[in-house]
Amino acid sequence: MNTITDIITSIINDDKRVIGQNDIPQLHLSDGLKLKYGQANVLVYPKTTQEVAQIAQYANKNGINITTRGAGTNLVGSTIPDSGIIIDLSLMNKIIELDKDTFTITVQPGVLLQDLQQFVEQHDLFYPPDPGAKNSTIGGNISTNAGGMRAVKYGVTRDYVQALEVVMADGRVLNIGSKNVKDNTGLALKQLFIGSEGTLGIITQCTLKLIAKPKVFETLIVGFNSIEQAIASITTILHTLTPTALEFVERKVAEWGERFSGFQFPLPDSHAYLIIMLDGADQQMIAQQRQQLLANLGGRDYFIAATEQQAQQIWSVRGSLVRAVEAVTEQDPIDTVVPINRIADFINYTKQLELDTGVRMLAFGHAGDGNIHLCILRDGRDASQWHETLALIHHAIYQKCHELGGLPSAEHGIGTAKVQYFNAAIPEANRQLMRLIKQQFDPNNILNNQVYVTQK
Repeated sequence: MNTITDIITSIINDDKRVIGQNDIPQLHLSDGLKLKYGQANVLVYPKTTQEVAQIAQYANKNGINITTRGAGTNLVGSTIPDSGIIIDLSLMNKIIELDKDTFTITVQPGVLLQDLQQFVEQHDLFYPPDPGAKNSTIGGNISTNAGGMRAVKYGVTRDYVQALEVVMADGRVLNIGSKNVKDNTGLALKQLFIGSEGTLGIITQCTLKLIAKPKVFETLIVGFNSIEQAIASITTILHTLTPTALEFVERKVAEWGERFSGFQFPLPDSHAYLIIMLDGADQQMIAQQRQQLLANLGGRDYFIAATEQQAQQIWSVRGSLVRAVEAVTEQDPIDTVVPINRIADFINYTKQLELDTGVRMLAFGHAGDGNIHLCILRDGRDASQWHETLALIHHAIYQKCHELGGLPSAEHGIGTAKVQYFNAAIPEANRQLMRLIKQQFDPNNILNNQVYVTQK
């Protein structure tokens, strides 16, 4: 009797790219946090769309679950398998075409974000979406609609997807979208797959929109006496100009990044900061933007990065905050989003919750779009105490977020980790419609059936 491993091996005709149940690396049974692990019957590394299609056809016919993954940087359990087949798309990593005339690039889903960005910038082009995990794959970015620091000016991954090739649950190959700038030809099916966390189909090729690369970038830091002052200045900044990036961080949080990166953050006497990136066609344009911005902020202390290396060091402090925490203790990452005029309310609530529970919390994030990242620190608590306390904090955090008009996820997705908070935030009529869409695309419920869209 042939096992699933035998059958998958016969499909792709290469036993080196098929890993049986007992030999699957632990890494492939978890997500980016590596705190929870699932199980699977087989791990396969396809190289072509046809191989993916044949695997899906077999799985669909036999009711076998498929969990699709790229670099595995997901933080909400979307890549934790619940039996069945793990399809790892990391070997589908070719850049197929750069079309300068249409400002598009066509790639396979396993191309890393950092490699794509470096490649197009060599041609004076720019791919703006910039989530924190630069080693994430483009297919994963699309499946989670990844955002990042530059979203305030340039938007998120959804805004740069021109066309997709998708393998459906039954093995059919769907081609949607085009290189055309405008498209009002029927329903926008492409949009359903973006952010769907692998529940509707398997992305095997994507065409992305590019823009001309800005000629000049500048990083500056503005210091404040309190986080409330910093947050109150956000609307002033956004009424003045649209920065490339606009991040907030408190002094006590920046210190974590300092210790980890070894770089001293500027303006050490300030209690809170806004880190701002500007871009433009030339230095004169940048200088005009900066002067107008600082004038409207009323003479705050500020620091301008004098060199590219200095700018990179500043951003390394901000970018290393999660890793800085994880170097000391286990942490649970939260990525909520609230209206930008309620950021201070949310931050103040987390401070009070920190006092009430005795659990340390570090808040920072994307000030320009209300996306708040919160690290909840375990600090040596035993498993029972940690899970009990974490559940109480989650309930309080997500309830407050809802009260402020926010949502449980800005860019990480829902996966398996946020199902109950998704259910509380989204009306049942909406969730029922999502389940109906899932049934139409995947009637046998084999694609990432462990994640939120199939849960009630």
